[in-house]
Amino acid sequence: MKISARVRGEWLQVPCKDGNVTVSWLAEEAVRRYVRLHPVSGDVLLATNNNKPRMVEVRKTGGCVLLDPEDNVVDVLDDNDFVNVRMENDLPDAVGPSTIGPTSNSHFDYTLSDSMILSDKLDAVANDQLTASSDSDIVLDGYHLTIKQLVLLSKGNTKIRLRKIAEDRVTAGRQLVEAILKENKVAYGITTGFGKFARTVISADKLEELQENLIRSHSAGVGQPLSVERVRMLMALRINTLAKGYSGISLKTLNQVISAFNSSCLPWIPEQGTVGASGDLAPLSHLALGMLGEGKMWSRRTGWADAKYCLESNGLEPIKLGAKEGLALINGTQLITALGAEAVDRCESIAKQADVVAALSLEVLKGTSRAFDSDIHQLRPHPGQINVARRLRSLLHSQAYPSAIAESHRFCNRVQDAYTLRCCPQVHGIVHDTIEFVHKIIKTEMNSATDNPIVLPERGEIISAGNFHGEYPAKALDYLAIGVHELASMSERRIERLVNPVLSELPAFLVREGGLNSGFMIAHCTAASLVSENKVLCHPSSVDSLSTSAGTEDHVSMGGFAARKALQVVANVEHVIAIELLAACQAIEFLRPLKTTVPLEEVYRTVRAVVRPWDKDRYMAPDIEAVTALLKEGKIWNSVKGYVDAVKDYLDLESRAPSPTSVSLPHSVAPSYLVHQDDDEKNPPTKKHCADHQHKDNE
Repeated sequence: MKISARVRGEWLQVPCKDGNVTVSWLAEEAVRRYVRLHPVSGDVLLATNNNKPRMVEVRKTGGCVLLDPEDNVVDVLDDNDFVNVRMENDLPDAVGPSTIGPTSNSHFDYTLSDSMILSDKLDAVANDQLTASSDSDIVLDGYHLTIKQLVLLSKGNTKIRLRKIAEDRVTAGRQLVEAILKENKVAYGITTGFGKFARTVISADKLEELQENLIRSHSAGVGQPLSVERVRMLMALRINTLAKGYSGISLKTLNQVISAFNSSCLPWIPEQGTVGASGDLAPLSHLALGMLGEGKMWSRRTGWADAKYCLESNGLEPIKLGAKEGLALINGTQLITALGAEAVDRCESIAKQADVVAALSLEVLKGTSRAFDSDIHQLRPHPGQINVARRLRSLLHSQAYPSAIAESHRFCNRVQDAYTLRCCPQVHGIVHDTIEFVHKIIKTEMNSATDNPIVLPERGEIISAGNFHGEYPAKALDYLAIGVHELASMSERRIERLVNPVLSELPAFLVREGGLNSGFMIAHCTAASLVSENKVLCHPSSVDSLSTSAGTEDHVSMGGFAARKALQVVANVEHVIAIELLAACQAIEFLRPLKTTVPLEEVYRTVRAVVRPWDKDRYMAPDIEAVTALLKEGKIWNSVKGYVDAVKDYLDLESRAPSPTSVSLPHSVAPSYLVHQDDDEKNPPTKKHCADHQHKDNE
């Protein structure tokens, strides 16, 4: 008895003797035969589970009937029957390049079954879903890509198109490469070897092999693979750099990379292996390797699979490299920059929300907003410091947003607060300024030509230089990690104040029946452990350098690790801020029925929508993750942004309670910048005004 089994688009005949073997055995045997014929793809199928294939289901092709794996083949199938074997990382609609029946030039004549027709229909639906409106496409020209656009591209719902002027520049650059080849000139990376072999001239008949060898040999990365979102960012950045026209790639090859991106055909790229000069060679080589149809690749239709199969399943062909094109695909700082762009985007989000959480903590710890007086911060006018102080004033007790909690301790005998409350503008402020500084560097790097050699068609020259060196983004991302870490450092100390009854005048660890319940005791330990971990991660990787390529590349940036560290630091910061936010909201429970300001009550409601108050101990990790998700999605900032914007025109309106150290100054004595206009004080923002701003924000 023989059965034809389809695995990953390949039909295999499996002898089943007298049929007294199970359907499960049939599927495993079909996969084993597939692995022998396709060893690279087989590595994917047998990657786990003790080298056993991860089969999900077996169906008859006729009628698409699902078979029970424990049934004997002879009982459910006829001799020469056909079955489809689906693996764990296949999608139900996965079809291979050879499943198109009698028109296939590599397989026997086969009449399409119901399941094959169904699969084709599902593919058509998938294509429709993957085809975005041209209005939502992001048009690249190599000069104007933003971090927000890059993050949007990482989601997989937006496609890339090239601007016409970019296509013309790419064509001009390729024409110069072709002219050099025609004239038999010697040019690095085009007619020579690479690195130490730069003086080795390669014969014309070996130039294509030279580029393919470059990609294969340089695909030497190790470690965990990048997520599909990060691979998209990496591909998009490389496309943007190539679109500048200074790489010498052909328009045909560039369009093939764009088509792969738009189809979400994403190569397997390990995250370790780059020293950040000459660019991110190892990870970008893995990207190029997938485009050659080698190695592993992921798509919505196939899951992780052999790259050639993945491309062909999405109607694409592997790239065939011309002279210089392999080097054009791999020489640049795009891994450092892609990860750095994500880090900057997340830092911008968590920094604003850290200000909001700090305001809530100050409120429940019954601190004072006097330290945020605008006159104080005008005397030390760093932009970040001024902006954080303004943000805190807009959230805390004022005529615009009165707080019953603040009023309850208005006449207490405290003179000043701890530094983690009082010095938020000064500490958080430099974090904001650091993020802005790094943002500018990363955006510039995103839109730079980082190849070597650089093709200059307008001059008719190809010049070897050093734009591939990753020192700029490496240094900036080390600085980013150091900066954003301080948010968690401050936050952890505020958590200590919240859970310590001596400092907070609240129940120990923010829970009733202490002793029976432990409350936030270990949540604080978690925050402390993350802050300590960040202290190690903040050691700059870019201060290190190791000579590579036999001394040719004698100084490198180590920017890949700088980028990965920055992402880990910001992830730790997000968790610490989440723990502080949970603790501050729990503290409010012990201050009820008093209410805080309108915007901070909105923060409380946002948190309580996903995490209920603590009345006794329960499993805490899900609560931390739920609030971390709120922060990563920017929901805490979004909950207050309308209120903050609404009072921008009323920032001279401050709650200035009488101070024992104050004296009255006539206008003739007081400096002009201390004299406030009365009009704003008489016209604080109305609720409608705030709602209007919130509505505009939602738009």
